[in-house]
Amino acid sequence: MSPGHVPGVPTPGLDRAWGWVEHLRAGGTTGWRDWTGTTTTPSPGPGRAVPGAQQLELLRRVNEVARPTPALAGRILAASAPGRGRPDLELVGAAEESPFGARPVDPGELGDHELLRVAAHLIAEDVAAAGVPPDREPSLPRPWRRRYRLVGDPLLSDPVRRDLVARGRGPRPRGDVVVVGADLGQMLSDAWTARCFGQGAVPWPDWLETWRQRRRLPPRIDLPRIAAAWAERTGAERVHVVLDPAALPARVGVRRLAAPERRSADAAELARRVAAMLGLMVTPPVRGELMMRAFWPRLADAPGRPVDVPPEHRRWLAVRAAAMADELRRAGYPVHGDLEALVSPPSTRPSLPSTGGALELAVRTLLGAGVETEGESR
Repeated sequence: MSPGHVPGVPTPGLDRAWGWVEHLRAGGTTGWRDWTGTTTTPSPGPGRAVPGAQQLELLRRVNEVARPTPALAGRILAASAPGRGRPDLELVGAAEESPFGARPVDPGELGDHELLRVAAHLIAEDVAAAGVPPDREPSLPRPWRRRYRLVGDPLLSDPVRRDLVARGRGPRPRGDVVVVGADLGQMLSDAWTARCFGQGAVPWPDWLETWRQRRRLPPRIDLPRIAAAWAERTGAERVHVVLDPAALPARVGVRRLAAPERRSADAAELARRVAAMLGLMVTPPVRGELMMRAFWPRLADAPGRPVDVPPEHRRWLAVRAAAMADELRRAGYPVHGDLEALVSPPSTRPSLPSTGGALELAVRTLLGAGVETEGESR
């Protein structure tokens, strides 16, 4: 960061920098390269520093969408940029270059990744401060409820299980086991998204490549392995593989699986970044609860489709899906739905996460509770 003004020493670069800070605090959107004004107030004394280039450019991007409250603007300018990336950077033209450390930069030339680090940290602070929402008041357990276990795809099985528990119909041992799945491409998307909104994950391409190289599937969506493990405990006749949410057998006690809630590719990418920052603030179990119960609902309206498997992994996807169908068919479990549905239909325009899209969503998320109203601006 740039040091403050020393009395008696001309500092045109610093005066220009502090003028830009004032401009941005007032809701301005002019970039540093085009900014020619200077401060309209006495320069800050020694010890005061110009905010970092990442923070200033993030505030400018926020201003382009909507006028933030003074409190939010102040938080952005005072934020840090933890995680992998460059340290807080000085403004070129407002700071002298040094042979040590990072060189001053034009904020307009910073990559979206640098700005997203700051935004994700601020959102993580908000999520941590919000706390875990109170549990829905559960109904008394029904003694006559059917015995069941609900496992499989996390975005298909977990919400249904939570709803059943809240209605007094929690899982019971020694009953039927419902292994819920869908086409393999969707299940991979669901597994990665659930990780992003839980304990965090590596980027989508790296995550896919890791499982391809291992010649395995993530544990939550490896339907043959899940079914085999439960068959050893209960018998194969009690393990039901459900690929059609409307085809559940009455004996299972779960009449129908609700349509799953999913999140867009960019929403999952933003959650992945926020989870990494949140891990610096709370314990892993608390992080998982905060991400899924406090942050997941905030991104319900995020535009875009869930993440898709890119074309370069399509052959691997088809081979794995066919092998999964064969294993389940040979094992002889009751199957509800068509095993051929495990093979994902090809996508002509796969939806993939992007840093730019996640940054746009992060800006709107920050503004969700920090937009200045007309009354406040007067």
